[in-house]
Amino acid sequence: MTSYRRSTLACVTETLLGLKRRARRMARELAATHPDAHCELDHSSPLELAVATLLSAQTTDVRVNETTPKLFARYPTAADYAAADRAELEGLLKPLGFFRAKSDALMKLGQALVDLHAGVVPNTMEALVALPGIGRKTANVILGNAFDVPGLTVDTHFQRLVTRFGWTTETDPVKIEVAVAGLIEKRDWTMFSHRVIFHGRRVCHARKPACGACTITRSCPSYGLGPKDPAVAAKLLKGPRVAELARAAGAPVPEGATSEEGASEEPAL
Repeated sequence: MTSYRRSTLACVTETLLGLKRRARRMARELAATHPDAHCELDHSSPLELAVATLLSAQTTDVRVNETTPKLFARYPTAADYAAADRAELEGLLKPLGFFRAKSDALMKLGQALVDLHAGVVPNTMEALVALPGIGRKTANVILGNAFDVPGLTVDTHFQRLVTRFGWTTETDPVKIEVAVAGLIEKRDWTMFSHRVIFHGRRVCHARKPACGACTITRSCPSYGLGPKDPAVAAKLLKGPRVAELARAAGAPVPEGATSEEGASEEPAL
């Protein structure tokens, strides 16, 4: 049994079955809230996704997507990364920050793919995590979005939200992945990850979540961490669907909000 505290209740004790039911209810609510959830790293192949995911560390998906068109055109194969001129590669990656380390990571990844997999990105967790620069988080992104193999992507948004949801008290990403895997059906893991990340970027922000303009407050033990007033909370909403998010939560639409607003640039990885 687990215990959690929310502003409107004293201490609530929850059985594992109750937790699973609440988790799946919240997952359904997130699916309805974020029908546009998807991988926000532009790619057209497993290699492009692997590269984009490695580059997304310490920056935003928006900046990665601004950088990768030229990168992908210049280096279409793993062998091209392995044989890259370091100065040229660093020049392309400079806008992302940490460009020397990222250049080194891409060159090593390209060489490993050539040496171990004939230049092809493998489609198993075991093979992916054996590659330089790829851990479980990156591997799950690749498996789920390039190969349709269900996976949970435990980035900073995901970790923050499932903790706020009261689903786990674990802090290690692998242990969080295992805990959430026991609550959500496997077939939903990849899309669930996208929806949680969307919610973290657009609604449940790190410093001030938009609690009063959130669609899952009835099931969330952390309701009240951010402003409860719907009008105040709605002004905290981000992304291209602010008006729709506000309406879905029964909050007033902020003045000037349209469906054409720019996407949040809050980094996730």
